[in-house]
Amino acid sequence: MPRFFIDTPQGQNVIIKGQDAVHIGKSLRMKIGDELTLCCNGVEYISVITEISADWVSCLITSSQPSAAEPNIRLHLFQALPKSDKMDFIVQKAVELGVCHIHPVLTERCISRPDLKSASKKRIRWQKIALEAAKQSGRGIIPTVSDIIPFDECMPLLESSDIALLCYEKGGVSLKSVDFSSCASVSLVIGSEGGFEQSEVLRAQCSGAQIISLGSRILRCETAPVAATSIIMSLTGNM
Repeated sequence: MPRFFIDTPQGQNVIIKGQDAVHIGKSLRMKIGDELTLCCNGVEYISVITEISADWVSCLITSSQPSAAEPNIRLHLFQALPKSDKMDFIVQKAVELGVCHIHPVLTERCISRPDLKSASKKRIRWQKIALEAAKQSGRGIIPTVSDIIPFDECMPLLESSDIALLCYEKGGVSLKSVDFSSCASVSLVIGSEGGFEQSEVLRAQCSGAQIISLGSRILRCETAPVAATSIIMSLTGNM
């Protein structure tokens, strides 16, 4: 069933406008009486098209249910900015796997350091990628991609999580040893191509982060978030 994201519905009737309305009418060629799924804040609203025009679609909500695709933990990914277009891949896969918020981070070893204008354009592109990945994977929310932040600004956010984890290429505890029971939020910090400076690891530890290892093999910066997120989702029963 086609899936679209909406603002919080005010009653049983919902009006869809803009590109989504055009997509429903012209690309999908849906008609009055056809069903679609409308998503908002982790809730799926099963709806029926009641009216349709060139630039808007009216729907009637017939039932609602929690999104089965949403995990029962909120996983925040803090990803050190990689080179080239690797962040596109990371955003897409992180959303597919259930991450709720992606924070691009500038660490000391980041080679990519876009200026303010370029960073703004990148964030807009990443948010579009997150939207498309959320639709494709059946998510009940559109995960947020924040502005690029320096590493030190991550510390208060790590402290606010139930569990904070930093993947370190020089070793740490196994993810299997982390106690995720009664955990509602997890922050996961992944480095760029060059990994982390020792001083950054110490700052994260002072903010409550556990230092973890993903095994004896060194993973690429675009592989590590996929692997770590998959393991966390599996250990918490969300795969």
